[in-house]
Amino acid sequence: MTDQEKQYILDQEHLKLLRIGYIIAGSADLFFALIPLVYVVIGIGIAAGGLPGPTRPGEPNPAIIGVFLVVIGIVVSVVFAAQAVLQLTAARALGQRRSRLLCQIAAGASCLQMPWGVVLAVFTFMVLGRESVKQLFDGSASQVLPASRRTAASLFDQDETNTPEKIGSRPL
Repeated sequence: MTDQEKQYILDQEHLKLLRIGYIIAGSADLFFALIPLVYVVIGIGIAAGGLPGPTRPGEPNPAIIGVFLVVIGIVVSVVFAAQAVLQLTAARALGQRRSRLLCQIAAGASCLQMPWGVVLAVFTFMVLGRESVKQLFDGSASQVLPASRRTAASLFDQDETNTPEKIGSRPL
């Protein structure tokens, strides 16, 4: 197995792991987008609860606090949902080996989520910065490895002759 073939297999595995990372992060963000909706419900209850106005002069009306909770809850929920959509879209793009720029934008936006988002972003920038990965996203992946040499051999095989015929004929 040549160094180019080893690098191809390594790149494929790293892109697969990044895709899994973005699916997990996006799914978690979808879940976290539901939590601020509790504040929306509480705010609606306060605003529409029919509580009497301020008892002392200079105190805010409770309905204003309820509206404030509703607005903050909706804004935070939309931000988490947008982050989730961006990450899940990046996971799809990684799987299809297209839109490298979208994946880099998603990695940059993931930096807002400490600490796992930063780790995911750093690994994304490291993998997408490789020249061999750039070729995969440019559509010139067929030039990386000829079709006749692509095998499912292990990355750690030292034998240079890992063709499908030789792999199947080895004694155990």
